[in-house]
Amino acid sequence: MYLRSVHAESHIPTLRQFIKCNPLGTFTTAISSPEYPFLQTSHIPWVLDVEDDSSDTELGVLRGHMARQNPHAKAMMHSATSTTPEVTTGGVQLPNEVLVLFIGPVHHYVTPKFYTDTKPATGKVVPTWNYSAVQAYGKATVYFDSSTESTNYLSQQITDLSQHAETSVMGYTGEEKKGPWKVSDAPGPYITIMQKNIIGIKVEITKLGGKFKMSQEMGEKDRAGVIGGFESLGTEMGTEIARTIVERQDLMKKSRS
Repeated sequence: MYLRSVHAESHIPTLRQFIKCNPLGTFTTAISSPEYPFLQTSHIPWVLDVEDDSSDTELGVLRGHMARQNPHAKAMMHSATSTTPEVTTGGVQLPNEVLVLFIGPVHHYVTPKFYTDTKPATGKVVPTWNYSAVQAYGKATVYFDSSTESTNYLSQQITDLSQHAETSVMGYTGEEKKGPWKVSDAPGPYITIMQKNIIGIKVEITKLGGKFKMSQEMGEKDRAGVIGGFESLGTEMGTEIARTIVERQDLMKKSRS
């Protein structure tokens, strides 16, 4: 991802919070296999573990899972067993780096018509796209055997992910709204069967990078035109994009003061 300085976000707590608010990540691997494509991508919801939420440097660990029948899962299992002939119980680390890409909830095409300063003055403007994203690189460990370690990992993973999604995503806190759904609400034998059909993935993050491309590269008058343009659309997407542009504009001004 091209991280132009005006768009780049390097504040680790901000990047961690972005992941927690947008947990569906695009998981990409590069695995040599005679049966499966070298590059594979799957959309997976993740839990981000951080030992110290107040830390400005801790990157964290991502935990996810996917269907065992997914060709992506089969490629990872093949790689794990190929690189470790005597398969150890529990997780096996893949040899190559992986990437998980998280995208913000709003993005939009930006028409040159929004540029109220440069367009009428010179016409030297072109369309672009506003969006936000965070990319996490790291080393992945897969859990796919019947060992106690793998079973416990998957049990903890599905419990924590469900809890995060029910409370943080759905807002089922048990106060004004309904209480959250829990894994224990489903029959135990059913959960056991479902769990046997998934594999666990843990990514120890080694590098985080973020990008909030929200018209910061434009002059103040053009940026005001973009904000007004999106607000005039009268859509939730347009309103949220405009709000985010203002937010990033304020942060940019604050950093320069």
